Amino acid sequence: MLSYVLCLVAALIIHELGHLMAARACCVPVTEFGLGWGRKIFRFHAGGIEYRLHALPVGAYVRLDVEELQRRPLSQQALVLLAGVIVNLLAAAMAGANKFALINLVLAATNLLPIYQQDGWKCGMVMLRALLKRRNALVEWTFTLSGGALSVLFFIAKLRHYI
Repeated sequence: MLSYVLCLVAALIIHELGHLMAARACCVPVTEFGLGWGRKIFRFHAGGIEYRLHALPVGAYVRLDVEELQRRPLSQQALVLLAGVIVNLLAAAMAGANKFALINLVLAATNLLPIYQQDGWKCGMVMLRALLKRRNALVEWTFTLSGGALSVLFFIAKLRHYI
């Protein structure tokens, strides 16, 4: 069990490092890199970024300058938003057939789903706004709710397959 947790933490870190590296390559400022949620237990600054470790090592994040990201071309926005998934897929391919590869594949797949605040949802929103050439609350809420509902239905169908 501990080995899966360590693999998950490593996969989360490289996922967020993918976003960080892509943001840097596209000149999008990053202010914070965090591992976990809850009470902050450790932090340090390096290269203009505050790195944080939180009490619950579940999840990770990179806090981007969203306004600056939105000024970038659509291709750069998509690259920054999908870089974590790309890095997880590359890590899985290089790791071979083991726990680390499996965790990376699962993390990449779940991040591609159009669930609110996942990378797939963020990229979908960016593409919708570019396609419409403006924000549209009805379209965005429809995308958010239908994407979440379809993702839940997908998981239910997969679970029924295994039960």
